[in-house]
Amino acid sequence: MSVFEVERSGPLKGSVRVLGDKSLTHRAYLFAAMAQPGVPSIIYQPLNGADCESTLKCLVDLGADADHFEAGEQGADAMTMVFAPERWTSPEGVLDCGNSGTTMRLLAGILAGRPGLEATLVGDASLSKRPMGRVATPLRLMGASVDGDTPPLTIHGQHLRGIEYVSPVASAQVKSCVLLAGLAAQGETWVREPSLSRDHTERMLESLGVNLMRDERGVGVVGGATWAPFTFTVPGDISSAAFFAVAGAMIPGSEVRLTNVGVNPTRSGLLEVLEAAGANVTLEGLREDSGEPVADLIVRGDRDLKAFEISGDLVPRLIDEIPVLAVLATQCRGRTVIRDAQEMRVKESDRIATMAQGLQRMGADIIVHEDGMEINGPTTLTATEVEASHDHRIAMSFAIAGLVAKGTTRISGAESIQTSYPDFQEHLRTLQGR
Repeated sequence: MSVFEVERSGPLKGSVRVLGDKSLTHRAYLFAAMAQPGVPSIIYQPLNGADCESTLKCLVDLGADADHFEAGEQGADAMTMVFAPERWTSPEGVLDCGNSGTTMRLLAGILAGRPGLEATLVGDASLSKRPMGRVATPLRLMGASVDGDTPPLTIHGQHLRGIEYVSPVASAQVKSCVLLAGLAAQGETWVREPSLSRDHTERMLESLGVNLMRDERGVGVVGGATWAPFTFTVPGDISSAAFFAVAGAMIPGSEVRLTNVGVNPTRSGLLEVLEAAGANVTLEGLREDSGEPVADLIVRGDRDLKAFEISGDLVPRLIDEIPVLAVLATQCRGRTVIRDAQEMRVKESDRIATMAQGLQRMGADIIVHEDGMEINGPTTLTATEVEASHDHRIAMSFAIAGLVAKGTTRISGAESIQTSYPDFQEHLRTLQGR
């Protein structure tokens, strides 16, 4: 088990290009495999973390082909070429989704509508505990054959029919699963959510020429849509940028530039919270690439920070950033309230319990609720030893906490960082001038 040690840091200075967005890399690989066969789709700057590699390996096991090229091999940028399968085939063994809920849930939607195909999707110990009934239920309503409500899931491809599904949770993974199944279903498939979740799937489908239907209550597709192979450049992941943005805001004298970051409005709740906390944050060079807005994010640690609130419709737009925003709250003046975030309890770990327990050991003043927490600040944190609970965002959040804590913070289970941000430690050292 890997241990990551972090000491209290001086000001962070400099520029890093955070790695490609994980959600968009997953989708680019999946949509490339669903494209018309023949020439490859080319994905530039993909995230080569373990989660996205799980998606790619599953697709290869289903009949696709893929080639990685590091930066400089075929030009300036790293890229992956994905060849769609001439015919999707049942894998010889199980499809190992690793730690990736996105891989399992979106693949379930794609495979459910392929008659004659049979596949069993498995995951690691963490993924095996995550709720898959939330995708199995709508797929069964569409006529799919899905065995299991937690991994492993066994899917027997069937002819599907379109439905109107009212999701009890705002989840981009659930929405995407149903829409992808709908592309192979007869008639229209609609998804309604209690609040707007990430719309990467919708934007990418539209950029590929798919006729996406929208109304005030949801989004829909018509079965039978196809698209040609494509080229896509993956923007930097705002969920990864969040760690250094929070660090830059907390540490006086810092000036951090995070380049080429995706600032999709359904993902940019982080920016709203930083603004509410009084942080000095600016965007430069706002532009659009394949339907996704991109900008450089500059954060300066030159202001006192104040408490903020995360609740309601804001939660789905920053659900993955809440752990590191809990760290930010410990350095803000006043009482920060995080609620309506019970979804955190069914991520790679119970992120509410894990963050609260670790920060309390560091001296934070936290009251835990079923759907969130209250954090009183500012608090001087003291280093401790933390177990990451096989959760990459927990590991990185406590690394950021260690930057403002007295002493040396030791994070065990830090190998989990590889799933989404393999260069995290290197980029942190760059900003520390080491």
